[in-house]
Amino acid sequence: MPETIADMPRHVREELARRLRRTKRAYRKQDVQVVEKPLLKRAVSASALGNCMEWFDFGVYSYLAATIGKVFFPGASPGAQLISSFATFAAAFVVRPLGGLVFGPLGDRVGRQKVLATTMIMMAAGTFSIGLIPSYATIGIAAPILLLLARMVQGFSTGGEYGGATTFVAEYSPDRRRGFLSSWLDFGTFVGYALGSALVTVLNTVFTEDQMLSYGWRLPFLIAGPLGVIGLYMRLKLEESPAFQQQLDEHEKSLAQDSVGSEFKTIVKEHWRPLLICMGLVLLYNVTNYMVTGYLPTYQTETLDRSQTSADVLVLIGMVWIVLLITFLGRLSDHIGRRPLYAGAAAAMIVLAIPAFLLIKAHGTWPPIFGVLILSTLLACFAAPSAATLPALFPTAVRYAAMGIGFNFAVAAFGGTTPLITETLVNATGDKLIPAYYLMVAGVIGLITVKFLPESAQLPLNGSQPMVASAEEQQELIDTSQDLYQYAKQNTPPAASNQQSQ
Repeated sequence: MPETIADMPRHVREELARRLRRTKRAYRKQDVQVVEKPLLKRAVSASALGNCMEWFDFGVYSYLAATIGKVFFPGASPGAQLISSFATFAAAFVVRPLGGLVFGPLGDRVGRQKVLATTMIMMAAGTFSIGLIPSYATIGIAAPILLLLARMVQGFSTGGEYGGATTFVAEYSPDRRRGFLSSWLDFGTFVGYALGSALVTVLNTVFTEDQMLSYGWRLPFLIAGPLGVIGLYMRLKLEESPAFQQQLDEHEKSLAQDSVGSEFKTIVKEHWRPLLICMGLVLLYNVTNYMVTGYLPTYQTETLDRSQTSADVLVLIGMVWIVLLITFLGRLSDHIGRRPLYAGAAAAMIVLAIPAFLLIKAHGTWPPIFGVLILSTLLACFAAPSAATLPALFPTAVRYAAMGIGFNFAVAAFGGTTPLITETLVNATGDKLIPAYYLMVAGVIGLITVKFLPESAQLPLNGSQPMVASAEEQQELIDTSQDLYQYAKQNTPPAASNQQSQ
């Protein structure tokens, strides 16, 4: 923490002063939690690697959408095959809110670590089973039905994954570095996407189209089995977050009293404003995310008539660029704040979406690369602060459940449907710039949302103790809080002062 009040960002100074004024004293040693470095390192690395494995599993479907359409919907036209494949892709998002409603309250009651281990098992099982489903030519209509069921298992498990992983990492991170450390979670996400893209690119290069249709497409899904075992082992080694342990007694007291349904009603009734902010930011992030990772590969092959390999390589370049940027942007959000990063990128997307797609449509090698890099940079700006920003909207006791509701409902309604809606509109209108218009609308919604977003950089999580990285930092904050408490008393509004004196 800064050595003087003057060194603090204004929002940090005012918020800490407000909290100290409410408690009527400066911080003491027991008020400030020191995070043990080995535990912090293990929590961040295991969550990021686990997330990488989960999103490798989830992402390979989008890279193989055109091939899967031919395998499971062979009687349809190419356009109908693609839309059917994306409809199955979107079906996983329909059940995501249900997964969030189940896993979110469980994470608040029994612990983040246990639920994250469960979601890892379910995702690996769902993905592995896709690689085993016979084709339509072998078992007929049962093939797409089984594909749909496997995707729903994936979607259900994902409903508890991102909200839980972001909650877990955010609760472990020191306040000053939460943006940087939490950005490693989405670093893992895009490494998983990149690995999936790279593997599919290699398969499309090595195998002929007939070989891909016969068995090549199955290989990325079958890898999910051993990856799931590794991820499960890592997550079972984790300890519960300090914030959850702090709330454990309260959870146990309320466990018998509050049902999942009543908890859902309480969250919606008492936290509707942060829920709407959460959903607006998730819309901004995930419309961009699934446009780039889910739709762009197919847009190039089916709409722009490019080869599968060139389309895969182009998206892979974008994924690698995001991986290189994302932790730098997470660190930047700790210094300049989350709101400026979101707002700047949302405004840039409104301006740059059409130029980016014009570049992607252009002939040659470099214009499409520059177009993808523009979109990937914007996506990195949305992804980097998200894992630190969204959990900070909610108090510890309902954080996992509220994240499960806000995140998954927004992703289901707007993120996962992006490839399906965009492809349908492109087919219906013939306008190849429809994806750009869609991104512009998301940018406008995001810009409006940021207006209502409270700044959370360098602040303790809502309802949690301040978190620091060392005993020296702990003492520094305690000392600073003495001056800050005096500042708080001097800046107490007259009405509040009178009330306190009474």
